[in-house]
Amino acid sequence: MKSALEKAEILVEALPYIKQFSGKRVVIKYGGAAMTDECLKQKVMQDIVLMKYVGMHPIVVHGGGPEINAMLKRLDIESHFVNGLRVTDADTMEVVEMVLGGKVNKAIVSGLNASGGKALGMSGKDGGLIEADFADTSGAMGFVGEVKNINPQILETVIENGYIPVIAPIGVDSQQQSYNINADLVAAAIAVAMKADKLVLLTDVPGLLMDATDTDSLISVLKVGEVQSYVQQGVIAGGMLPKVQCCVEAVQGGVGRTHIIDGRVPHAILLEIFTKEGVGTMVTW
Repeated sequence: MKSALEKAEILVEALPYIKQFSGKRVVIKYGGAAMTDECLKQKVMQDIVLMKYVGMHPIVVHGGGPEINAMLKRLDIESHFVNGLRVTDADTMEVVEMVLGGKVNKAIVSGLNASGGKALGMSGKDGGLIEADFADTSGAMGFVGEVKNINPQILETVIENGYIPVIAPIGVDSQQQSYNINADLVAAAIAVAMKADKLVLLTDVPGLLMDATDTDSLISVLKVGEVQSYVQQGVIAGGMLPKVQCCVEAVQGGVGRTHIIDGRVPHAILLEIFTKEGVGTMVTW
């Protein structure tokens, strides 16, 4: 009986959040351990499907670095990284497109469908969703791209027909050249274009920590105006820097709230959206 009452209390706590976000768009950047651990993967799928069933409109943007690394190794193609970005020559771009737009994308679609949802996979090339160009005009990074424009029409159509869009972060230019784009950047751009109420980035850290060695030093709420100071102090550094920058750009572009959460925590998405405490770091005005 105690267990049943606790479950009832949880449902009651979630009610105002379900009401608040019904009909709203939530962009989820899916990556990290939550993509490689089978148990976590299933829980993420369940979270996203539940969001859909309570009236929200989740939009999934995914990465896939480990899978790309594995395929490049099998094909004996060497990987090079500069500032955390993969140098993408023509051969590597072909592999990136095959892995992200094929294997990884379809595995997520299958997982969502198996959990009771209706998902539809696509890359930024479908319907001209992601218009891209060189992120580095010197050519040193190869076909690493930046988002030039998002065409939300195809996503609107998919959502209106009851599907969960699952997007591989591959863009295309006017010459039909494909580009490998950082998934966080794509998620932020799509959140702005779709006028999303939330952007959620799944990571392998608890959120932004005041002291990187102390998990109890989590900064639960980060104001846009505080970001520069934290960068100067070295609190926001390394891999956290581009994630925070994506969140800031999304907030400045009109997204209600953005969240950096720990995808290693089971049901982290539901905890962030449907509970008072939440998990991770919320970036807001």
